Amino acid sequence: MKTILPLALLALACFAPGAAAAAPTDQPPLIPLRDFFRNPEKTGFALSPDGSHFAWLQPWQSRLNIHVQKIGSPDVVRVTAVTDRDLRQFFWKGNGHLAYLRDQGGDENFRLYSVAIDGTGFKELTPFENVRTQLIDGLEDHDTDAIIGLNRRNPEVFDAYRLNLTTGELTLLAENPGNITSWLADWDGRIRVARTSDGVNSSLLYREDEKSPFRTVLTTTFRETVQPFFFTFDNRHLYAASNLGRDKQAVVRLDPATGQELEVLFEHPAVDVSDLLASRHRKIVTGAAFTVDRRGYRFFDDARARLQAELERRLPGYEVVVTSMSRDESKCLVRTYSDKSLGAFYFHDLATARFEKLVDVSPWLDETRMADMQPIAFTARDGLPLTGYLTTPQGVPALNLPLVLLPHGGPWARDEWGFDPEAQFLANRGYAVLQLNFRSSTGFGRKFWEAGFKQWGRGAMQHDLSDAVQWAIDQGIADPKRVGIYGGSYGGYATLAGLAFTPELYAAGVDYVGPSNLFTLLASIQPYWEPLRQQLYAMVGDPEKDKDLLTAASPLFSADQIRAPLLVLQGANDPRVKKAEADQIVAALKHRGIDVPYIVKDNEGHGFRNEENRFEAYRAIEQFLAKHLGGRAEAAP
Repeated sequence: MKTILPLALLALACFAPGAAAAAPTDQPPLIPLRDFFRNPEKTGFALSPDGSHFAWLQPWQSRLNIHVQKIGSPDVVRVTAVTDRDLRQFFWKGNGHLAYLRDQGGDENFRLYSVAIDGTGFKELTPFENVRTQLIDGLEDHDTDAIIGLNRRNPEVFDAYRLNLTTGELTLLAENPGNITSWLADWDGRIRVARTSDGVNSSLLYREDEKSPFRTVLTTTFRETVQPFFFTFDNRHLYAASNLGRDKQAVVRLDPATGQELEVLFEHPAVDVSDLLASRHRKIVTGAAFTVDRRGYRFFDDARARLQAELERRLPGYEVVVTSMSRDESKCLVRTYSDKSLGAFYFHDLATARFEKLVDVSPWLDETRMADMQPIAFTARDGLPLTGYLTTPQGVPALNLPLVLLPHGGPWARDEWGFDPEAQFLANRGYAVLQLNFRSSTGFGRKFWEAGFKQWGRGAMQHDLSDAVQWAIDQGIADPKRVGIYGGSYGGYATLAGLAFTPELYAAGVDYVGPSNLFTLLASIQPYWEPLRQQLYAMVGDPEKDKDLLTAASPLFSADQIRAPLLVLQGANDPRVKKAEADQIVAALKHRGIDVPYIVKDNEGHGFRNEENRFEAYRAIEQFLAKHLGGRAEAAP
């Protein structure tokens, strides 16, 4: 299923009713459901530090596993043999080893493993029960070591360790006193910066060297951002994203000894700038990336600007991203993106000008049969400008269509232009799909983000979604009698809120790992989210001080108002939104005699990762929406 964006700081996705209906003859042919949601052919390519090998993820026994190939050789080595859950995150450690993180059944207690590129030497490096491993710094220029965080000593906080991935030796670098939420090492691998939180205020801590104590150099409220990227290459200053004294985040250079801002590298008038590009080899920053409707760049370095221009010339019509480089930066891997394709990977040798396509990520999807994702904009009922994306069926007039509103998770995240398999799948089934960056979505500045504080459910965040539906109706795009809502995580909550608080608006809803009761959601946060509890209270509501607000905003307590059909999807091991959240709403509706289709997967967490579970879930969604909104569906297998 869709990659579920967390509940942000909770580190927190054809048949007419009762009878068959003939599909309009001008609609494009149905694309098999599996083609949208099957695992990619190959993905996640990364170059070895010396540029001699590729590593990537590829299905084996229906699970993504790591494969390795020497450049120029036809021989491929599969180095992992995972059969329970896909691997997602790996990194090179030297030229001869790879490391990866994996959890058990979606519990998010990740462990770190390593393996040699010939498939030998497998090691479980953090074999600790009920402990989560974080990667603090992969130390790309070091062939054996990495810096990791473990909540082994105290489940609420992460201590920093240096780990030798060859020997497995762990060395404690910094013990967390109880309020540190992140660590940052300099280019020599010395932890010299930390960030703390008391739940409301955040502080930047600094020390000159590892023997010196940390001292506080800057304190802000959580509403203000000073997020360090990395040290300058002389280890004296920090590059950071900051909105101090401004609404939008800018990329700045600051003095960590004083917290003083020394230089603004780049700021954008419309959106936050939160990505900084750098050349480790040449020891310079090269540019900044940002997203308005689509990804854009501001380059500080002529060589990097020329490389981008060359890649875009070779690959016109696509967003082009450099995803991996050799240590000497003479070779790179390139990924393309668009709204109609999962793209392709390319290998580029800058020294020889060699440029070759490695693989299409999903070659079974024909781009000419995909729908356009178009940016949209309108004004909310209180005058706030809102933006989003609309995807409508290919070859069909965008008039009086059944509509699926697809609110994103987070909610402190945002939708972006690009290939969304859910949007394309639903458009192919005959639906207009509307994705909105409602208030509190990130990337649009502090004021826009704060405009959603304590506005869940009956407040302005949900009003924005209702206004988006009304916009689509007013434009003639949506049939007001055939509007559905489907989302994951916060989007699942928004689905339940929409059905409970605006029952006249929706004809059906699909809740995917969404909370139904804000009291039980806040009471069940993981121990390592505890330092951020007060921040969550400020953003969502305090169970004691805002009891009436949270009661009114919890769909469970207004379940008697839900009259539209509801499909619920849940992972049994979800550590963010507990299964009890789904159980509660299902039980409340069944108590009223309402049949609520309910799919629970015992081997999943916050989102369905396993391919067979995705197929089952989307088959249920397809049949459910076709029944209640009148879209199309494949014949049952």
